[in-house]
Formats: sequence, C-alpha cells, structure tokens
Amino acid sequence: MEMKKQLLPHCCLIISVSLLLVVATSAQSLDYADALTKSLLYFEAQRSGRLPYNQRVTWRHHSGLTDGLEQGVDLVGGYHDAGDHVKFGLPMAFTVTMLSWGVIEYGEEIASGGEFEHALEAIKWGTDYFIKAHTRPNVLWAEVGDGDTDHYCWQRPEDMTTSRQAHKIDENNPGSDLAGETAAAMAAASIVLKKTNPHYSHLLLHHAQQLFEFGDKYRGKYDMSVRVVKSYYASVSGYKDELLWAALWLYKATDNEDYLSYVINNAHHLGGIDWSISEFSWDVKYAGIQIIASMLLPEVKHKKHRKIIKQYRSKAEFYICSCLSKNNGTDIERTPGGLLFIRQWNNMQYVSSAAFLLTVYSDFLSNTNQNLNCHGTIVTPEELFTLAKSQIDYILGVNPKNMSYLVGYGLKYPSKVHHRGASIPSYRMNKGFIGCTQGYDDWYSRPEPNPNVVIGALVGGPDREDDFRDDRGNYMQTEACTYNTAPLVGIFAKLNQLTDMRLIASN
Repeated sequence: MEMKKQLLPHCCLIISVSLLLVVATSAQSLDYADALTKSLLYFEAQRSGRLPYNQRVTWRHHSGLTDGLEQGVDLVGGYHDAGDHVKFGLPMAFTVTMLSWGVIEYGEEIASGGEFEHALEAIKWGTDYFIKAHTRPNVLWAEVGDGDTDHYCWQRPEDMTTSRQAHKIDENNPGSDLAGETAAAMAAASIVLKKTNPHYSHLLLHHAQQLFEFGDKYRGKYDMSVRVVKSYYASVSGYKDELLWAALWLYKATDNEDYLSYVINNAHHLGGIDWSISEFSWDVKYAGIQIIASMLLPEVKHKKHRKIIKQYRSKAEFYICSCLSKNNGTDIERTPGGLLFIRQWNNMQYVSSAAFLLTVYSDFLSNTNQNLNCHGTIVTPEELFTLAKSQIDYILGVNPKNMSYLVGYGLKYPSKVHHRGASIPSYRMNKGFIGCTQGYDDWYSRPEPNPNVVIGALVGGPDREDDFRDDRGNYMQTEACTYNTAPLVGIFAKLNQLTDMRLIASN
C-alpha cells in the first residue's frame, strides 16, 4: 500500500493546525488509541472457522468446521455478522470494503497506532473466505446457515447444532448486488495488500473482475435467488448501486478507464446521479459512490468527465449537508444529545458510516483547499470534521447517559450485549455441550452481565431520545454488527494521531 507523504504542502499544514484545534476543544479526554485497538479485537470475536495460533480473543474457539460440506465446497472461515452464527455474504462483504477503505485513507495513522498488521488480518480473514466462496466465475456462495433455525437456538458457535446449509447465486439465480459488493470488497482489499502481499493482491483483483462481470451480465437481486435471506438482509435498494460501487473500486484498483467509463456512462441509468440519499449502509451505497466520484473531480485526467462528476458531487453534498442539518428541511434527525438518528433498529451503523464519510470528505476539501456550499451557507472542512468527531465522541461516552457504546471501552458500557457466544461461558472454560434451547433456558434471560466481553463491538445504541436499555433481549439496541465497527477503525486512527500531534505541539 502506498502511504501518504510525510511532508504536507503549506495549505495542508494550516488545515492540520485547525483540526488540532477541533481535537483540543473536546468535551473530555478520550483515548482514541485504546478505541482503535479494541475496534480491531472485535473482528477476532466474530471469526468463524479454525482460529489461528495468534488469536487474541481467547474465549472463542474453532467453529463451523464443516461449513459447505453438504454442498461439496469448503466454506470454512469468514465472519458471523452479529450475535448469531449465520454467515451472510452481503454485510460481510460491506464490512471488508469499509475496513479496506479505512486503511486506504488512514493506513499511515493506523500504523502509527501500532495496529496496521491487525487491520490487514481483519481484512484478509474476510477475503480468504470470499476466495473460497467464489468457486467458479459465475458462482458465488451467498450464505451459510439459515436465520430462522439459527434464531431458534441460543448456543455458542462452538456447539452449533443448527442447519449449515449453504446457498449460492449463479447464472440462473443471479445476485448482482452480492456479486457487486463482493467485487468491491476484493478490489478495495487488493489496493490495501498490493505492497505487502502482491501475489495475493493480484488474486483478489482477478476474483473482483470476474465477480463484477458476472453481476453485470446476469442481473437480479440476490434476495430473489436466496430467499432465506429476505427476512434478514433483503436488498431494498436493489443492485444498481452495488454495480456502480464495484466499478468505482475496480477503477481505483486498476486505473483502467473502462471501469470509470462504466460509472460515467451508467450514472443516470443506475441511479448514481439521480438518488439523493441520507443514509449509507450495507444495503444503500449511493452516498459512498457519490463521495468517491466527487473526489475524482480535481484530477486533470478526469476533465472530460467533469459534467457527470459534478452531478455526482451534487448528490454527495446533499448527503453531507443533510448530516450537517443544512439541507433546507431534508436533514437527518438528531437526538437531544446530538446523535444522528436514521432509524430505531441498530441506528449506530448509520452513525459510524456517516462519521467516516464526513471525515473522508473533510480531508478531501482540506487537501484541495475547498469549502462546501450547503444552499448558500459556506461550510468549512473543519465543520465537517467537528460533526464527525462529535459522533465518535458520543459513541465513546460523551452523551447524556455517559455510556460508551463501544463495548469494553471506558468505565461504563453495555454489559448484556445480544450475542450468543458472549452470553454463555467460554468453550475453553467449559467444554460441556450446551444445546439449542438450553442457552435460552440457562443464559439468555439472566440479569447478570455476559461472562465474556465482546470488546470493540459497537451496539445498536440509544433511541431518538438518547435512552438506552441494557438488556440481552433488547436486540434493537444491544446487538452489535461487524459493519457497525468497520468504519470506525480509520477514524479512531486519525483522531489518535491528531491527539498525539496536539500533545507534541503543547510541549
């Protein structure tokens, strides 16, 4: 991976000083280095498969070792998405895309925090699985397990007795959204690993290109082909955003103009310059597409595409202005404590992704010496970053409840996370088998804290009034997901470096 240059131009040094002032005016002292370390630990807690010798989350053990066996394919590995044990392909791929994007933008800062290798390991654990799941050019295994039977049981992943049937997409059962997101993940990861592991990076790029061609040629929503996913990760936005998303990441990975032409020529047809969106998530990628496309505008080689790219930028700034409450009435709601609020169920996923996009776009504006115009109101890059930082600080405990929603961080955090493995004594401590319903009988309703702490998990978080009920059964608020934490890694690293720079400057 190509790191940012050590010497910044004069304009960027000025911006860096103003960002230091943003950090210096924090409501309280926060340990972003600790948050960075803990955020990456979370992905080790979510691992499926045979765990490596250097596994740091020791309350986990091997699981899912026969995944894919019934279908004659090796699907061992990958991540559980949340507090259950199904391996859902779409959110897993988005998780890896966001982890990779964080390293692309803030790799140097992650390295300064001593977490670069752990970040690469988290990405590679996902991409190793995607390589296994992509068994033929036009075949991708979409899911292992079944949400219905899985949710009927409450047991550790090491004891799983639920169905591990695998489901795939192919030419006759298309899933352009899943193929596109997996292509994006592998392309983004190939950029991250290009320098440290060039052969593997090339392999990822090969898979990404095949998956994009498959998804583009055989079009359809994956939840129409893999119907068991519909109640859990239905593709509400369809597949058009994922095709643009994949093409953009392939362009960034290859510099091949064909992929950029795809993004430009399909800007209207696939909705890239039509949709004005106020959320960015595992399902809806348009805001991310629009942000990345906007960042192409200053480059001379993109001059011929200026008209379309400016339309992408207009939509990107709709999203940013919505976050800033400067969008003429189509603003994202805020809680009384200042948290961005999209919806009741797992709202923190939208907060972490918004904070990431705000930070990236703030850096882009700073580095190109630009401001943002929200309907006539001029907004500086520092204002974007201030909002992003306020969301991160809220997550870490600067909120009406004085509670960290990043599990294991600070003195007060959710202790009854909706997570099967965490809520039952570790397999390493108690190897006695715990059956499907035994976990519900003996552990689910216990008022005591979970015996294992899912360090680094970002739970669903408070409601629109900043209220939060720490209860295992309150899954809308106490369940955490991999795609909640993934966008935080890069931001924690940036905030940590800015804090270090402030401390140096003050001495």
